[in-house]
This record gives sequence, C-alpha cells and structure tokens, in this order.
Amino acid sequence: MKLFAIFGDPVAHSRSPLMHNSVFKHCNYPACYTRVHLEDGSKLREIFFTLKLSGANITVPHKEAAFKACDEIRGFANRVGVVNTIVKEDGKLIGYNTDADGFIFAISEFNTIKNVLILGAGGTAKALAAKFLEESMQVTVLNRSEGRLTFFKELGCQTSIWENFQVEKYDLVVNTTSAGLKDEQLPAPQNLLEEILENVNYVADAIYGKITPFLQLARTKGLEYKDGADMLLGQGVLANELFTKQQLKKEDIKHFMQKSFEL
Repeated sequence: MKLFAIFGDPVAHSRSPLMHNSVFKHCNYPACYTRVHLEDGSKLREIFFTLKLSGANITVPHKEAAFKACDEIRGFANRVGVVNTIVKEDGKLIGYNTDADGFIFAISEFNTIKNVLILGAGGTAKALAAKFLEESMQVTVLNRSEGRLTFFKELGCQTSIWENFQVEKYDLVVNTTSAGLKDEQLPAPQNLLEEILENVNYVADAIYGKITPFLQLARTKGLEYKDGADMLLGQGVLANELFTKQQLKKEDIKHFMQKSFEL
C-alpha cells in the first residue's frame, strides 16, 4: 500500500484526498492519500521521508520550498522554480509542476485569451506566467510590493505594484494570492479591483470550494468567472498519472476525480 499526501498551510480544506482516493478505490490501485498541515516549508523533505510517502502534492505557501527539497527537477518546473508534485524514485525526490497545464485546461472554455493580468507573485503566479507566455499571451503581473517581481521581469512579463498601476484592457484577470482562502480579504485595494473589472472579459481565482470576495465582486459586475476547481482537476489528473506511473488510463482518472466533486 503506497501513501501519498498534500502539504499546505492551510490544508484542511483540500479536496485532493477525495479526488485521489476516489481514483485509487475505483481503479483498485493499492494506495491512500492524506493531508499534512505544514507550517515550515523547510521541513517538507524530512517529513516526506518520515511518513514514508511515495509522492505528494504541495499547495500554498510551500511550492518554492518544494523545489528546493527535491533531488531532481523535471519538465516545466525547471523553468519556473516551482514544484507542486513530488514523486519518490529510488530514494530520491523528483519534482514536477502540473499547475500550469491544469490552469490551461480550466480556462479552455473561455473565448480566445491573448492578454492576461495576474494578481500576486508567488509560486502559482510564476507557473501561470511562464505557461501563458509559452501560449503566446501577453502577461502583466500586479503585486503589492516590488520585491518578488524580478523573476517576472526577467521572464518577459510587464510588472507593476499597486501604487503606480495603469489599468488597460485584459481578456482575463487571475487571482493567485491566498486572499479569500481563510479570510474575507481582497487581493488588491477594492477601488483598484473595481477599475480592473471594468476592463476585463473573464475572471478566475486559483482558490476553489468557495466564492471568494474577489469572485463576488466580479459577479456583481456580471462577469463570467471560474474558481479553481477545474484547475485543481486538471493538475490532479496529471499528478495522479505521475503517482501511478501511468498505469491507469487518463480518462478513468479524470472520471473518478470528477465523481469525487459530487460528494
């Protein structure tokens, strides 16, 4: 019996155990998936081995710490320095990033997206910004402070802080901050968000399972919006393929993960 887990702070809200355990149960795969509340990201590697995990997902705020915890990084995660999926191979921790492809899956039903505004500058923002650029989109990153914007400037994004931001027209605005996850905060000052939402076609939030204050504001404007549920599903399917070493069919993984959302 293999054991998998999700690390995060907070983590009690996570649907990942329901999703992955649904797949393991219905596909008769000998594994179980649980939650680990982790406050100190530097302890991730130690706890991973202590719990004898075979793999793990990582959510906020530990995705950059997860990158440092790995022995080897593969694929897209190398470009962004952010890991949300870890698999143990021959005693080593191998890091991947499935967030970006998961988000592309999530917004696939929106009409053509060419110009994106990202709110926040953490691990999720890094993955999405790099992926959007790969998809030939124009990307602007808006953050409270200047300190974390260097990565995005070097990547080729437009960047700004709240105080000097000049609002333009956007196809999509995405909140990648934790604002609204365990509080009723907005990801930026309300007057600034009001102006942004007057100049955007679609709105998305990486947070799932609730209508955040940000999405509530978008709803009052009559905008089409999505929470992070589809992103969670997309990245979860890819992570499960890595956990099971592609022994299960992707269609089955997706089907049983979707069924878990009905619980």
